[in-house]
Amino acid sequence: LCTMPRDHFDLVSHWRIRAPVEQVWAALTDPPGWPRWWPYVHQVRLLQRGGADGVGAVQRIVWSTRLPYRIVIDVESIEAVRHQRLRGRSRGQLEGEGLWLLRAEAGFTNVTYVWRVRAARRWMRWLAPLLAPVYRWNHDGVMRAGEAGLRRYLEPPEPPRPASEG
Repeated sequence: LCTMPRDHFDLVSHWRIRAPVEQVWAALTDPPGWPRWWPYVHQVRLLQRGGADGVGAVQRIVWSTRLPYRIVIDVESIEAVRHQRLRGRSRGQLEGEGLWLLRAEAGFTNVTYVWRVRAARRWMRWLAPLLAPVYRWNHDGVMRAGEAGLRRYLEPPEPPRPASEG
């Protein structure tokens, strides 16, 4: 039995990046740099500075999506545990809380992102039960593009394969 309102979504993404956790952390904690590697992030503007650990900072992020629709959200950093966990609260067109979890593994960093979100616009909430599969498809594509972009940005290039002798 699900007691969660039908206009809320729990969205979970898993990334595996062939880079040290310190580099992945640095990329994720630099939202103004996201447009360099995340294709769906078009603009990030600092609205409020945070502390030395970034907590309290508020960024306005303009996203495109796989759908013909732009999303603008303000994200406030509410928790940062260096190289392990980032938590943020979003307001604007999508309201909720997101959690980045990082775990170092030999040669890789495993990243899990959990976002509990609610559409703020009435029409999006009203259509949420019907459009839930489309919303999830859209989110999954945006996140897959983020993972691919971060891999290109951080991972060392593959060594060239030797030409086969024959």
